[in-house]
Amino acid sequence: MSRLAIIAGRGALPAALVAALPQAPVICALDGFAPEGLAVDLVFRVERLALFLRKLEDLGVTEVIFAGAVQRPRLDPALFDPQTAQMVPRLMAAMASGDDATLREVIAIFEDFGFAVVGVETIARDLLPSAAVLAGQITAQDEADAARAASIVAALGAVDVGQGAVVAQGLCLGVETLGGTDAMLAVVAGLPQALRPKGGLFYKTAKTAQDRRIDLPTLGPATVDAVAAAGLSGLCFQAGSVICLDLPEMQARAVQHGLLLWAR
Repeated sequence: MSRLAIIAGRGALPAALVAALPQAPVICALDGFAPEGLAVDLVFRVERLALFLRKLEDLGVTEVIFAGAVQRPRLDPALFDPQTAQMVPRLMAAMASGDDATLREVIAIFEDFGFAVVGVETIARDLLPSAAVLAGQITAQDEADAARAASIVAALGAVDVGQGAVVAQGLCLGVETLGGTDAMLAVVAGLPQALRPKGGLFYKTAKTAQDRRIDLPTLGPATVDAVAAAGLSGLCFQAGSVICLDLPEMQARAVQHGLLLWAR
């Protein structure tokens, strides 16, 4: 019988996955990145990755899913075990090529140890909404801004930069970079009114060539609030490619703020 481990990071996604599973998984967390609302079974460090993977084997784990936010940890060379030290060159080479390359290499290492790496859409498909207008109504300007934003994000994804953009009346007000969604929306909120058209959409999607088993975009009720605080008229995301945490609450807040919420 297969046993699942969640490599959990910060945020509400790990707990949402646990709630969707028929039996309890093994909860693992990178040191310093504990998930919200979950007891952690195993804490590990990158410098001891090989030892951690052997521990998963001992626990009978056969499948692994990555969920939640982490940042690149600061590594302590004195802590490396011999087998993990042999992985360092491949990890460092991947890190130099960007986030997507790093995540693909992490997946490859887990697979080298015999684990099947699965994605959110495999075990909790309901967290990725299908195409629908979830709140508000779409205007012709929304259609145009969404198409423009989608083309911008596709270009960003091709060079492994980000998964989101803000467009208002055809003008790009912001793109997602290393700081993520919150930082981008804060920049948009701070733009002088004289420089920005009225309204606008925040658009989010997975990168075109990314491995969908890891780092799918995630939105939640706080995102809706941030879109409203940025003075935008709506939030649009690619249907089937974006995780929505507590979708009913997202819809309720979109209605409260008078925003469009659209799975495109």
